[in-house]
Amino acid sequence: MYRLLFNLFFKPLDAETSHKIVDTGLQLASKIGILRAGKRSKKIEVMGLKLENRLGLGAGFDKNAKLVRPLHALGFGHVEVGTVTFHAQPGNPKPRSFRIPEYDALINRMGFNNDGAVVISKRLAKLRKDHRNLPVIGVNIGKSRIVEAKDAAEDYRSTTKLVASVADYLAVNVSSPNTPGLRDLQQVESLRPILQAVLDECEGKPVLVKVSPDLADADFLEVLKLVQNLKLTGVIMTNTTTRREGVGTSPVLDEAGGLSGPVLAARSIEMLKIARRELSNEYVIISVGGVSSVVQAVERIHFGADLVQVYTGLIYQGPLWPKRLAKALAN
Repeated sequence: MYRLLFNLFFKPLDAETSHKIVDTGLQLASKIGILRAGKRSKKIEVMGLKLENRLGLGAGFDKNAKLVRPLHALGFGHVEVGTVTFHAQPGNPKPRSFRIPEYDALINRMGFNNDGAVVISKRLAKLRKDHRNLPVIGVNIGKSRIVEAKDAAEDYRSTTKLVASVADYLAVNVSSPNTPGLRDLQQVESLRPILQAVLDECEGKPVLVKVSPDLADADFLEVLKLVQNLKLTGVIMTNTTTRREGVGTSPVLDEAGGLSGPVLAARSIEMLKIARRELSNEYVIISVGGVSSVVQAVERIHFGADLVQVYTGLIYQGPLWPKRLAKALAN
């Protein structure tokens, strides 16, 4: 039924317009009480946090922390908001989001459009003051576009100072392909001062680093060594890919940006296995990228993930899908 509605209503619209309609609908449904999370007991512990289930929504869907409550009501045990930058920024010129329905895939080059750390930190503070029944809230932080790479560590530090107190955990994003030069920060010599700056200001909150699927294995192993050396909480894998293998010849593939969807699954699983082999169980692994079914979500846990995140799958599978995934992961 959802797929029929998707094809009739959303498919004719561009991807960003569709997202705005869904965004508004979720906020309205939550405000008038149609969409409300029941009171659920916290059953599992990960990162020292009590979660209702192992399913989360990856960063990028709720960029400005306006949808935490309705997303919780859909069944997510944690919601990662952002990416948040210190400076508010409009992102890249439109159009900047494209669907490839025949592959259940998306391409985006949004460019970290967000309201900025000052506004979002106040929004989260108010949310916590007004509501007790909330999911675990992660805040994904990135580099402001106007900041030079040499000043990236201080930019991340400034953002962390603002959001740490209202976050349950922090995700350091150095892997989006849509901010010039950002992925270069995954190199260990650039990444170390960024992670150290975040650790200095995190107020004891868990800190994870989110990496690209396009990292060579040797570079990924170096990142994992750095995670252990700095005693980070863990790693999130993976962000979107700039590669276009496995998705045929759709004209949309000529668009610049990060590709997400089932095409990411193989590499995401490969990196999950590497990370679990290299990291002891005290380090947390959040697996994201290419999860498009209940079986695939459960598979990530079997391969060693502590938590599973989705994003593109929600677009194509619909609002009833998260509760099915959460239930399967609980069983």
